[in-house]
Amino acid sequence: MQANAASRAPGDLRVWHLTTGETGTRQQARGLATALSPRAEERLVRVSRIWAALVPRALIGLSPAAVTPLAGRLEPPWPDVLVSCGRRSALVAMAIRRRNPAPMVCIHIQPPTYPEAFDLVIVMPHDRLDGANVLRVDTALHAIGPAILAAAAAGEDPWFAGLPRPWTGVLLGGSTRRQPFAVEDALRLADQLDALRGEIGGSLLITPSRRTPPAVLGGLGARYLADQTVRFWDGAGPNPYVAILARADRLVVTSDSVSMISEALAASAPVSIFQLPAGRRHSRFLQALVDKAIVAPLGAAAPSTPRVAIDATPVAAAAARRLIAERLAARL
Repeated sequence: MQANAASRAPGDLRVWHLTTGETGTRQQARGLATALSPRAEERLVRVSRIWAALVPRALIGLSPAAVTPLAGRLEPPWPDVLVSCGRRSALVAMAIRRRNPAPMVCIHIQPPTYPEAFDLVIVMPHDRLDGANVLRVDTALHAIGPAILAAAAAGEDPWFAGLPRPWTGVLLGGSTRRQPFAVEDALRLADQLDALRGEIGGSLLITPSRRTPPAVLGGLGARYLADQTVRFWDGAGPNPYVAILARADRLVVTSDSVSMISEALAASAPVSIFQLPAGRRHSRFLQALVDKAIVAPLGAAAPSTPRVAIDATPVAAAAARRLIAERLAARL
């Protein structure tokens, strides 16, 4: 039997964050879990897509043919709090809850197939899910909080040396399963960035993601090869991503990445969105932010002054802490 979880300090709770390893889901689960406990442990799994699609709820389990642990074991001691993100990891979370005889709070991020199986489900407005156990937040969860941004802004960084201000940080996403990020899009982005610099001057700080297509990198690299007021991270040395968030006077983010947009909003610089082809869910997410004047399309008028940082992670963590205190105490 696990120790009395309700009697322990929050930092002593055993917390797992569970995903199937996609960058976006992994960052969200880690962000919430580490906000609940600095010693949160990660569990990565591979889940059979056929099993996830066909097995009814009554038969959900941890069969080796269905679930393969990739990082961390799925065995006792079970956690007091389990944070999962993504539809397939939700099924694994349900299976763990069935195996765990002790009280456990299960929190899921993004709409699961069975929302009623969780104590708390955290979604964004474009997910269109409601319920007594549903918390709606404006942005994706992550682990880039004020302390991390302050540390990244402190001291001197040679990567930024000699660049005239204002600094425009450019965060590049990539192609999705349904929508490509093409060279033509990259050149359109460069045209809009150059138009922006024609208005405000300054420098560009560009960093790609792992999803950014090589052809896009090549096109932008060739465009700015001889421009001494452009820094383009080429993968050598530490990624300046967080430093750009912390130091830039303005941020431009490609529309494909809900996670990068959310992390940009955790800083205080104005955020502009470069529009790539998007599905309905992404479009609803972006439109909600535009309607609230939180972001602006690149090329449209955008505020030039700092704004209040927006971070949904502390909101979700506070709701989770209240739930943990109530549910674990009630079950013991």
